[in-house]
Amino acid sequence: MPDTDRRSSGGARDPLLRMVRLARPRTSRFALGILAGAVATGSGVALLVVAAWLIATAATSPPLTALSVAVVATRALGVTRGVARYLERLLTHDAALRTLADARARVYDRLAHAEAVHRFRAGDLVTRLVSDTDATQDLLVRGLTPPLAALVTGAGAVLVSSALLLPGGLLLAAGLLLGGVAVPLAAAAAGRGPGRRRAAARARLSTALVETLHGAPDLVAYGALPGALARVTEADTELTRVERRDAGLLGLGAGASALLAGLTLWGTLLLGVAAVRDGALEPVPLAVLVLTALAAFEIVAPLPAAAARLGAVRAAGARLFDVLDTPPAVRTRAPRPPLTGGAPGLRIRGLRVSYGPDEPWALDGVDLDVPPGRRVAVVGPSGSGKSTLADVLFRFRDPDAGTVHLDGVDVTTLAPDAVRARVTGMPQDPHVFTGTVRANLLLARPDAGDEELRAVLRRVRLETDLLDSGLLDAEAGPRGARLSGGMRVRLALARALLVAGTDGEEGGPLLVLDEPTTHLDPETRDAVLDDLLAATAGRSLVLITHDRSRLDRFDEVVELVDGRLRELGVPADLSAPPQGRPATVSPVGAQR
Repeated sequence: MPDTDRRSSGGARDPLLRMVRLARPRTSRFALGILAGAVATGSGVALLVVAAWLIATAATSPPLTALSVAVVATRALGVTRGVARYLERLLTHDAALRTLADARARVYDRLAHAEAVHRFRAGDLVTRLVSDTDATQDLLVRGLTPPLAALVTGAGAVLVSSALLLPGGLLLAAGLLLGGVAVPLAAAAAGRGPGRRRAAARARLSTALVETLHGAPDLVAYGALPGALARVTEADTELTRVERRDAGLLGLGAGASALLAGLTLWGTLLLGVAAVRDGALEPVPLAVLVLTALAAFEIVAPLPAAAARLGAVRAAGARLFDVLDTPPAVRTRAPRPPLTGGAPGLRIRGLRVSYGPDEPWALDGVDLDVPPGRRVAVVGPSGSGKSTLADVLFRFRDPDAGTVHLDGVDVTTLAPDAVRARVTGMPQDPHVFTGTVRANLLLARPDAGDEELRAVLRRVRLETDLLDSGLLDAEAGPRGARLSGGMRVRLALARALLVAGTDGEEGGPLLVLDEPTTHLDPETRDAVLDDLLAATAGRSLVLITHDRSRLDRFDEVVELVDGRLRELGVPADLSAPPQGRPATVSPVGAQR
């Protein structure tokens, strides 16, 4: 967790305050924007005041020269109001959008380093990344700038009114406090519950919609599409109902503000008329006093609506910080001395991994050595812990016990990206990105040329499927939807080979492949495996698979059963069922 997040989580836990603190690097820009907003609002009030004075004075038929200053001031205030409003929008929106970009970057960074993407449902995560993150901009532009600008301008209007008639100024101050503080606070309190329900309802709708779209083929095949559509309709109905309540609150807030403005205006008018009758106030200042009160309430008119939305913004902020506060799945520990006399390559001792305090060990005391250039196959049935072992090697998960050393260095003391630069390969469920085949391959090696890309595709036997049909510019579709399951796997395998290199040179990263031949027919599977072994000659390779064909080509074959490792050696026929072979327990893999 970044230091700023730690300070935020340790200090102000309220999501609104934490969202405001995200804008702290741009405090000066926001301050200038608020000042420009106050000038724009003050210019609007002053424009109405000067206009009132000009009209009231003109009714007394004074010399034209007596009105020239007011005429010039009216024009100047009109120009100032427009320029200041433009500057306010420019400064505050620029600062808010930059803050929003930073917030998005933090969310993406946290997802990348905490693997939180697997902890939220797809549609819900989309809402957190889009709507909930955008709430930061809404808070800064509509929830922070207008109240502060109103505070400055409202104080100036009260001072002007008090200078004209003290009781009128006090009445205006009371009206502005009620309309600008009491009503917004009441709207915020009333909108907290609906705002929370609104954020949850939007997340439910997004989740239902995304899952229905992604699962449409299976839903149609099993006749479950009507039920899924009914869930989408139900979520949409709930969101509509919550939005209606939210609109009702906004209407009540606007009505309360208008009522207070009317009462204050009438009260000011009655006080002013009484003062004129008593000779304490002239008729022209009376017009200025009344129109000042009228203009002042335009300052606080947007505040109840902004306050009513704070509940939804707070709920969105809480959901945003759920992502930002997600602890990383792997942590970099303090450096330790290199393993004394440790040979280069991979060395695993006593590795134990569990997915929860009450869960059984997914890996239970695994020992494994992979010296440089050695090719090891790890076989075992589903659920035996093979993919968990791959996750540890890829630094997607920390060991709960035991050690994993790479060239004598404990991998938990290295940054995850540093480990992944030396341990690369293909996870069990590789992702194919929306875009062309070329774009998917260039993720692995951005500087690769077309000939190199075609060569690696030939190694994974994709030339027949893609090369003859404009391979590199072929669209993979969302999540590789335009490719078959076998083609997606081979494309991911091609990416892994691009990272490791395909020219057979020694050295380079350790290549870990988790089920690289799944979804392939036997003929293609054997051909791909033969090409894979040829392409990785001289490299360290860990192949994780449940398929026992071609394993006689490996230097060592080990088997995972219930999280425990045993060595099978290299018998003549590894394709026979495990029950038909005597298993010898490796001294390295002896279990406690």
